[in-house]
Amino acid sequence: MSLGLPPEDFVIAGSGPLLAHGIKPSIGDLDVVARGKAWAQALSLGTPASSPFGEQVEKVQLLDGRIEIFNGWFPEAGTVDDLIARSEVIDGLRYESLADVCRWKRNLDRPKDRADLELIERYTSGTAADQGSGASAPQQAWSAGRRPAK
Repeated sequence: MSLGLPPEDFVIAGSGPLLAHGIKPSIGDLDVVARGKAWAQALSLGTPASSPFGEQVEKVQLLDGRIEIFNGWFPEAGTVDDLIARSEVIDGLRYESLADVCRWKRNLDRPKDRADLELIERYTSGTAADQGSGASAPQQAWSAGRRPAK
């Protein structure tokens, strides 16, 4: 929130939705996909660099790479507008839908993606042990003083 990005113009992507849903207790970095005024704000905070998502997609890294703000995402996700339209709001912030997260994790098929897909499956089937624990996962993590793991 301290970055000053307009909430209607960005979505937290990557593993952020897994943290927000309480599927994972910590994440290594935070990926944000921005458009319009949020992307303009990101450009005022850092220098854009190329990203792994194609020539048209740039990223701004902040806090030694712990926050990465992109002006696009995986090509199969569609436009930033599409990604934001399919997002879900949790604690006032937009998060990439779990369906979108699953789609790109299946495509990448790395060991960590397979593990995350298993966690998402357990969560969506209602077998996650910490589902319904009251405070949201981000609230629990920050109140406990935990920092994202690398």
